[in-house]
Amino acid sequence: MPTHTDWRFAAPSHPLIQPIPAFNDNYFWLLQKPGTRLAAVVDPGDAEPVLARLAAEQLTLASILLTHHHADHTGGVAELCARTAAVVFGPADEGIAGVQVPLSNGDSIDIFQAPVDRGESSASVRDTGGAQAGLRAQVIAVPGHTRGHIAYWLSQVGDDSRPVLFCGDTLFAAGCGRVFEGTPEQMLASLDRLTQLPPETLVYCAHEYTVSNLMFAAAALTGLPVIKDRLAEAQRMRAHGLATVPSSLAIESATNPFLLVDCAQARDAAAHRLGQPSTGRVSVFAALRDWKNNFRPT
Repeated sequence: MPTHTDWRFAAPSHPLIQPIPAFNDNYFWLLQKPGTRLAAVVDPGDAEPVLARLAAEQLTLASILLTHHHADHTGGVAELCARTAAVVFGPADEGIAGVQVPLSNGDSIDIFQAPVDRGESSASVRDTGGAQAGLRAQVIAVPGHTRGHIAYWLSQVGDDSRPVLFCGDTLFAAGCGRVFEGTPEQMLASLDRLTQLPPETLVYCAHEYTVSNLMFAAAALTGLPVIKDRLAEAQRMRAHGLATVPSSLAIESATNPFLLVDCAQARDAAAHRLGQPSTGRVSVFAALRDWKNNFRPT
């Protein structure tokens, strides 16, 4: 079976981050603190697969990181809190039950530095200057999919120098989330914010949507053969039972149609969809997103 070294468009995964597949296409991400048996989990929509993985790996759950309120990302929180002493981090503006440390744009947290007790304010986990390098996460507001969606960016974890991004349902491999509660302007601004991060950043999104996203991208941006190349590779990976995530921001910047709204192919695709020339990059994004909402591969 091919390994990640054989793939052009899939980044080798971080050695301390592993996927927990769930439902039809979700990934909950399990992050191990270097040199310890402590772990954090991102967006656990179901407790049972998380508990099973913790037991199999002999890990102790210390933290739960939530990006937004949808049930497939939060459904396991109550049981995990009942079965572990994990501290729950999440967006301040989404009213998620069980969040003990509400977070807003610009917050900097040590995801393994728990409050003294569950009633303590979130200030105790922010800006702890003595935290071990690589365990600090920067909180980035990325509204659009939901009103208060956040992402977590870690500059380094352990000995692997690549930064790490947990972006929930905002940025996908070759796609982006539907705009449910925000506006196209907000979603595009959120994606722009993420693309300002270092290009080597590993992108850990929450769903295995890559093949369907690339089928749309290949149909919409027909003048970019690199997208067809990535689609063929993603199909081969899935045929081998491999995850196509993580990606990287460099890969996404070259092949994700929602990050290519400034290119001529995207403008032409939007004009075709709208039946008239687009009036700006937001209208290009909105046209592509509406097209993707209704796209059915042929």
